[in-house]
Amino acid sequence: TVKIIAILIFIVAASRYIHAANWKPFMPNGWQGVLTGGAIVFFTYIGFDSVSTAAEETRNPQKDVPFGIIASLIICTILYCSVAVVLTGIQNWQQLRNTAPVANALEFIHLYGVERWVTVGALMGMLSSLLVYQLGQARVWFAMSRDGLLPQVFSRVHRRFRTPHVSTWIAGLFVAIPAGLFDIGTLSDLSNIGTLFAFVLVSLGVLVLRRRQPERRRAFRTPWVPVLPIASVACCLVLMASLPLETWLRFLIWLAIGLAIYFLYSRYHSEFGSAPRELAGAPRVAVHNIEL
Repeated sequence: TVKIIAILIFIVAASRYIHAANWKPFMPNGWQGVLTGGAIVFFTYIGFDSVSTAAEETRNPQKDVPFGIIASLIICTILYCSVAVVLTGIQNWQQLRNTAPVANALEFIHLYGVERWVTVGALMGMLSSLLVYQLGQARVWFAMSRDGLLPQVFSRVHRRFRTPHVSTWIAGLFVAIPAGLFDIGTLSDLSNIGTLFAFVLVSLGVLVLRRRQPERRRAFRTPWVPVLPIASVACCLVLMASLPLETWLRFLIWLAIGLAIYFLYSRYHSEFGSAPRELAGAPRVAVHNIEL
């Protein structure tokens, strides 16, 4: 709420100081700059995936989860685009190359009171993003542990709050330690490429499941198959290709670690993976009843 209020205050207060001349040229670095920026800004959209990972904790996931994802995507996209339009309109893009472009732009137009509000909102927004990221990661580990892909300690539930507290603590440590050792740009790029790769696998999974299990009962059915999944894979790969080489190297290292864990431990303990073929191909009863 604090972050949204800060964004709205910035848009309303700073929009009076827009100069259209600052938008020329509209894309000074061409499409390559747009793709590179899109790959970096993708970090702000990772939280939407946490809506689906928390589906088991909703009362009516068949309706609430799709509505929550689509509504939050639309609202946040409008807010993000509005901030970008106003920010580049009040100051030339070459002057925005600093560690705090929004705050410096507000100081440039002498809106010092608004600058304080926006700074507080930005800090609160970073904290909320980290909490959402930990929420989703803890639930992913919980589901993997429940199937046997990870040790059972990850699926332990708190006696009082009924939440995966062990996974939450481990996720917190995995977030806190790198945050104190690396800059936010390096961490966001690594998070982006990992999430984009996961979305590639999800999109490919839609194609595979729709072909192999067309009779599966689905609470939500992905439209425009195979066009939409193929377009999703293409977009994710383009954004991944726009990230720097160092990010790719770090990603490949973590991918190798993950594959080693899978082949050395997970494949021998997974209940679904070790099930007979006829059972593995049968429709599974999910708690939240949302399938690809």
